[in-house]
Amino acid sequence: MRKQGEYSTRKAPMRQFRIDVIGALLVGAALLGLVACDGEGLTDQAPDDLAQGREIFRFDTFGDETFWTDTLRIHEVIQAAVSPQTALGIGLKVDADALPAGTLENADLNDPATTVALLKLNAVVGLKGTVETVNGSDVLTRVGITCALCHSTVDNRVAPGIGSRLDGWPNLQLNSGAIIALSPALTPTQKAVYNSWGPGKYDARFNFDGQNDPAVIPPAYGLAGVNSVTFTGDGDRPAYWNRYVAVTQMHGHGSFFESRLSISVNNPPDVVEEKLAALEAYQLSLTTPAPPAGSFDVAAAVRGESVFEGQGQCATCHTGATFTDANVRLHQPSDVPTDPTHAQRSATGMYRTTPLRALWQHPPYFHDGSAATLADVVERYNAASALGLTPLQKADLVEYLKSI
Repeated sequence: MRKQGEYSTRKAPMRQFRIDVIGALLVGAALLGLVACDGEGLTDQAPDDLAQGREIFRFDTFGDETFWTDTLRIHEVIQAAVSPQTALGIGLKVDADALPAGTLENADLNDPATTVALLKLNAVVGLKGTVETVNGSDVLTRVGITCALCHSTVDNRVAPGIGSRLDGWPNLQLNSGAIIALSPALTPTQKAVYNSWGPGKYDARFNFDGQNDPAVIPPAYGLAGVNSVTFTGDGDRPAYWNRYVAVTQMHGHGSFFESRLSISVNNPPDVVEEKLAALEAYQLSLTTPAPPAGSFDVAAAVRGESVFEGQGQCATCHTGATFTDANVRLHQPSDVPTDPTHAQRSATGMYRTTPLRALWQHPPYFHDGSAATLADVVERYNAASALGLTPLQKADLVEYLKSI
């Protein structure tokens, strides 16, 4: 019998403004015991399991080189024309911790050979390359992508786009469509669609329904306790979406069946299934980063919490410690003041209430990125629901949202 997809309270006042959340995605702490903050993260996973999950998240391609190399021939483009400066310009990130001391200081960042060298060191976040020596020169012979391509960034401690990894943070500078469009195997029409997406967006349905409607790349942290992990609540665990993405988007080797969308993909041999449990455990260990000190007005945020709970009606749907009612219900597209198209293309035809996680960190907002700022979000709901909020109430509500 085939499986479908994966398987075929209120928050305490301000949580001390979440300032007590320890750091931003402290993976080291996670692997040593996962002392979760504000009820997030897992606390009962063995360090070895989490280390395995982290390895899968960061470096496992699920064999998708057969698509990115054999079909799209992306390795040829990288070898010939993608310098580190070009790569950084389309949002790729460099893991500075993977580099020997002095590597960047002595490197030509305008030379594609330097990109190949970085891939040889496994230092390009989300890309995994096979580099061989041919006639005395390093040649990129194969390349694939990993989960970290879209769902990790870096802290920019060395330079913009170069630093220590931040797993689970959405890479909102990543122009994934432009990367795909580099392929010499695509038609001009296909390239035009991919180039239209822009930074921070990806369309995970385009290769099935042909509609061009990209969505914002969401965070992969703060998912512990949240059953519906996608904008439309298609699956009840991260493993559902991990399987979908690994098989149908990364083009790894495995199977995905979704009868609600008439999707049936079987790409043997299956190397995805056995890795889903460890991958999900690692993802659920990633806690939400705390807002930077001084990034919001504390007094205004206190007032804004009252607006959130009261006249603003936010807590009607953004409930409990996870700020979502997604575990018990989904919403009709007409309930949400945004474009219904994304929901209409999904398995549920509905939207979930998005958990409010580190909102300060990942604008733009709504699934389609149609609200550039939190003030835009508040204004849209104020108008759509006729809330009658005063300018002060709206400003205070924004400060509270920045504190979450």
